[in-house]
Amino acid sequence: MIDTTATTPLVRLTDCDKHYGNIVALKDVSLDASAGEITCVLGDNGAGKSTLIKIIAGVHQHDAGRYEVEGRSVRFKSPREALERGIATVYQDLAVVPLMPVWRNFFLGSEARKGVGPFSRLDIGFMRRTTKTELLNMGIDLRDVDQPIGTLSGGERQCVAIARAVYFGAKVLILDEPTAALGVKQAGVVLHYIVQARERGLGVIFITHNPHHAYPVGDRFLLLNRGRSIAYHAKNEISREELTGLMAGGAELEQLSHELERAGTADAQLQHVAEELEREAAQVEKERK
Repeated sequence: MIDTTATTPLVRLTDCDKHYGNIVALKDVSLDASAGEITCVLGDNGAGKSTLIKIIAGVHQHDAGRYEVEGRSVRFKSPREALERGIATVYQDLAVVPLMPVWRNFFLGSEARKGVGPFSRLDIGFMRRTTKTELLNMGIDLRDVDQPIGTLSGGERQCVAIARAVYFGAKVLILDEPTAALGVKQAGVVLHYIVQARERGLGVIFITHNPHHAYPVGDRFLLLNRGRSIAYHAKNEISREELTGLMAGGAELEQLSHELERAGTADAQLQHVAEELEREAAQVEKERK
């Protein structure tokens, strides 16, 4: 397992819990995000990934455990407080205005101005130049920053959001399933820019359900299942096949296949599903070995 005592990470969660009434959303979850590293958080729907994001981003507070930023215990009351400490979150649905130019979206809510008092006005030239420069620094060469951001591909919009967070001083970048709705090529583009953010010294928390996207770029891997940590490893401690096997849940697939066999002995369709699951579980177990 990972030695989390060697350095002081930018973000550290230790044995954190979160309850919603009688529902346990997170239980005893620990995580580190250090400068120049990518920590991947993997899990299926309902695993607790969204709850984890919301705690780190200041949307919700943890009920137990400890949350530290640069070695100091924190309990954020709002996302604004987290952002002021350098923790930026890029959500999957991206808060952009499709018909506005790229540069307007880049500075949305933080517009640069020039002049004083009643003579103050938007510094459009500065915002255009800065947007172009910052995107180039991330390796994004847009033809025209005046084009509506809605004309960009999903991968390009994700990359603009990453570059924006970097420009406005993010130390920790949380990415919520940035490749989920993208094709293979666009997902590859986004993964490239995630690595670029790491190379610029940010601590990146990459939320995903896809181990094939996580493993090539990740330095640490936290796997969640029903709000609990089932594994937390450095890259040199786990192979791609082992990571995929843990995500696939070979033991659960095998149990489900047996249940379907018992329930569906008189149903040919259920029997076929059970056989398929049993073969898949056997394949997962083989890969893990």
